[in-house]
Amino acid sequence: MLSRVADNLFWMSRYLERAEHTARVLSVSLDLRLERSPKTIQRSWERLFASLQIDPPEGMNLTPYNITQTLTFDATNASSIAACVAGARENARQVREQISSEMWEQINRLSLEVKKNNINKMWRGQPHEFFQAVKEGAHLFQGISDSTMSHGEGWHFIQVGQLTERVGNVAALLDVYLGEAARETREQPTPEDYLDWITLLRSCTAFEAYCKIYTADLKFNHIAEFLLLNEQFPHSIHFAVRVMERALNSIAEATETRKNTRVYRLPGRLRSTLNYDQIDEVVNNNLHRYLENILAQCSHIHSAIYQTYIDYPIEDKLAPANQ
Repeated sequence: MLSRVADNLFWMSRYLERAEHTARVLSVSLDLRLERSPKTIQRSWERLFASLQIDPPEGMNLTPYNITQTLTFDATNASSIAACVAGARENARQVREQISSEMWEQINRLSLEVKKNNINKMWRGQPHEFFQAVKEGAHLFQGISDSTMSHGEGWHFIQVGQLTERVGNVAALLDVYLGEAARETREQPTPEDYLDWITLLRSCTAFEAYCKIYTADLKFNHIAEFLLLNEQFPHSIHFAVRVMERALNSIAEATETRKNTRVYRLPGRLRSTLNYDQIDEVVNNNLHRYLENILAQCSHIHSAIYQTYIDYPIEDKLAPANQ
């Protein structure tokens, strides 16, 4: 596969995952804002931007309307939902011959759904319905990809893009809502802490899944364990890293790439760490530093993917495999 094609498939998937994640986090924050006290609402908006790893525009008045405009339709914000969907569609257009007709039709439907809306139209109606359409559009694209595209090298690059983005997104959310929490917060949570934890779980589509394992008793360590170390929930970091590693190994087999290279060692090392770490030790030792390390490793994995498959010296591919 050409490196250009791999790059387009990788970013098509990352952009869609980012758009879906932003739609979900923003929808949850707007939905729960009425439950917050006037003293904490400003802090919740600041946490929203921090969890998305975006700085709010300088001098911006953090109102629900302004925040929604910036994160949804602002063309100058490269991480807005509109910009991400447009980026995903453009990358899909570049590899039109590599994806199925059904995938191309779905990305166009989602793009048109976003384009036909604006902040005033959405705000007069139901913002939740717009965010739901974005989430369902991204989920439908993923399902169509799984059902209509051969599960070869290109499909695995789509998987890697999605999961690389997801690991970073969930780690950032955990860091904002749990990573810097004081010991007193863990042991004697306030009503605002419980609301933050509900926000975190719903932002990861995890509230119902969490309750099926731990019941509705919200506890700091249980939430951290579920979203960080659970091997079965799709939005846990451990699950995403494990599936990402599997996809990279499949790419290695398809391209006859040596598996001792950095791009395979890094996810394997992270997955091994998550396999054996215990949540009590992680929390007591410094959860914030632990999550910062995961974010740093995500960045390293992204760089290694580029160095191995996309932006590599031509001499590396011409060298004999046994060197």
